[in-house]
Amino acid sequence: MGNIFGKEKPLKEQLRENKRMITRAIRELDRETRSLQREEQRLTLEIKKMARENQMKAVKIMAKDLVRTRQYVTKFIEMRSQLQGCALKLQTVKSHQAMAEAMSSTAKAMSKMNKAVNVPSINKMMAEFERENMKSEMMQELMGDAIDDIMDENDEEEEDRIVGQVLDEIGIDMNEAIPNAPAMGLGASAAVPEDGGKVALGIGETGGGGVSDG
Repeated sequence: MGNIFGKEKPLKEQLRENKRMITRAIRELDRETRSLQREEQRLTLEIKKMARENQMKAVKIMAKDLVRTRQYVTKFIEMRSQLQGCALKLQTVKSHQAMAEAMSSTAKAMSKMNKAVNVPSINKMMAEFERENMKSEMMQELMGDAIDDIMDENDEEEEDRIVGQVLDEIGIDMNEAIPNAPAMGLGASAAVPEDGGKVALGIGETGGGGVSDG
């Protein structure tokens, strides 16, 4: 029907028809095989029955039929296996054809995409992106430095405030001069008390007005 008007059927349609024919033939073989197996069982029972009745001539004739039936069963099984192999080959061809169609459509889509892509425009866009990205990084660095400077000033003010608060608590004014502590090193003279008391001498010193021994 497909070639009446000179049109060749598509490969997919041909594969579908061949698969249907093979499936139909396999079903027919299975039906014939089951029929022959039933005949084999019937002949076996008849042979046993004739053997019990001692009809050996009939037994030999039916034995030939039984052998012939078993041979046909074996042939049909072999034919079914061959048809199954053909069906698998057709399925493989169908898979290859589907893969070829998919690759062809993918190649066409990639070709359209490659034609639609403007390489100079993309290069220009990437250059602009890189330039703007560098500007953004420079702005972030400047803002970070400014924030660090502000935070440092705030830290110094906070430190001064805390120091002032501590000195206020102990009664010392930051603006007043803090007296220096007297030197208490070895060999230093002690201060004379106002009440005219004895002068404390350093270790290893003698009094200035004392009489020396001898």
